[in-house]
Amino acid sequence: MDYEIAAPEPAGLVASLGALGYSLSDAVADLVDNSISAAASRLDVDFTWAGTDSWIAVSDDGHGMSADELVTAMTVAARWSADRATRDLGRFGMGLKSASFSQSGLFTVVSRRADTDWQVRTWDRRLIEVTGEWRLLHYCPPSAVPIVERLLEHLDYGTVVVWQRLRGYEDVDAENRRAQISFHDGADRVARHLGVTFARYVEDSRLTLSVNGEAVTPWDPFLLEHPSTISQPPEELPLAGHLVGIRPYVLPSLHRLAEAEAAKAGGVRGWQRQQGFYVYRRDRLISAGSWLGLRGLRTEERFNLARIAIDIPAETDAMWQVDVRKASVTAPVLLRPSLLRIATNARKAAAESVRFRGQLASREHDTGLHFAWNIKRKAGTISCSINRNHPVIRALLDEFKDDPAQIKAVLRLLEETVPIAGLRALHETDTADDPQPFHTIDATNDSDAVAQQILALMIASGRSRSDALGVLRQMQPFDQIDGFWTEDVPDPSPSDCPVPK
Repeated sequence: MDYEIAAPEPAGLVASLGALGYSLSDAVADLVDNSISAAASRLDVDFTWAGTDSWIAVSDDGHGMSADELVTAMTVAARWSADRATRDLGRFGMGLKSASFSQSGLFTVVSRRADTDWQVRTWDRRLIEVTGEWRLLHYCPPSAVPIVERLLEHLDYGTVVVWQRLRGYEDVDAENRRAQISFHDGADRVARHLGVTFARYVEDSRLTLSVNGEAVTPWDPFLLEHPSTISQPPEELPLAGHLVGIRPYVLPSLHRLAEAEAAKAGGVRGWQRQQGFYVYRRDRLISAGSWLGLRGLRTEERFNLARIAIDIPAETDAMWQVDVRKASVTAPVLLRPSLLRIATNARKAAAESVRFRGQLASREHDTGLHFAWNIKRKAGTISCSINRNHPVIRALLDEFKDDPAQIKAVLRLLEETVPIAGLRALHETDTADDPQPFHTIDATNDSDAVAQQILALMIASGRSRSDALGVLRQMQPFDQIDGFWTEDVPDPSPSDCPVPK
């Protein structure tokens, strides 16, 4: 056999690991996975702003690692084929490295088992690029020493991961207020994401989580404590010698929820993007609020109350196509007919629950989602009017405030010509060919172009960029699709944003 050893070039592989698509929240969650696998009962995430010298650290009180175990943990894909314990949330043996390289150019891991001394190893991306070698350092870089000393004060054993040279902040002055706001916004997003992803662990006290000293609040997507939540019969579907647990829920109609309850149940993305399947792997949430691409299942407002929990065995990861980031799955072909049946029944029950009263209540108890239309029923008549308080409409009216007659005439014309007959014919049946927002061949370009114009309009009306992006994320139809407004990364050009007053 003739062959050559074609080893990957270290710097190129590191760059590839850093480009796997991790958001900051996904990356921190990957480190939490490792802490849970190490039987940690407490985990703290620290964000410290210092401009270019800003850092993020994750500390846990798990069982820690010996020197050999730490080297293995720092080696790319060293455990990809290893048998894993039942509490192990790992997938490919790449999480620590890929997550860390995606967010930092320098990261240090310090760990100790109860029967050993503290061990330390560091990856320096610049050193890898200069030497072309996998030189795993046996010490803390000087800039990390005071950070590690501070974090170890309250740990007898466990593991600390410190990220430095953070992506997006390599050349940012500590006095840059816009960058500082972006940095702390990232900490808030991480706290919310951890509360969603590890809710089961926090709720049953298996894990205490905090971000910058504040306890992470778990988020229950199914409102299990609410008396009006309907739990449909559970099922177990066989797959490759294992059982996949399914439990559908129909949430209470919004008129049965207090304002605070409705806002919390809507989650970070809003009610419409939270409907669908919630896929858990060893109690860790992988996918939240998706119909998994099943044929004919579209996201519609009338199905907002349908949420379905799926518990998949880790042994079936390959069949579910769990990705490296543990952030997405694909339904196995063998289960799709059963999942479609279960989802159809849950959607039907949810639609019945919101019919008429619920549809109107969802508008009246809006939890931050911006609707372009107001729908009201008064004296037996339903009226449709354009929402003048919609951020874009309001900004447009302000733009034409010197001569608003023309724009007002256009709005009135649209209100008086709503194609009721056509819509009624279209929705006689629930068909898969109903129009969807930005669902053409050029959908991504179209939605981005429209969103950029709306963003510019809101900024011109006096909003900061971060505020305008927050509004855009809660605006139909952008609350239902992904684009630059949903990217969970620091603004790469903080200087382009107006300084908030």
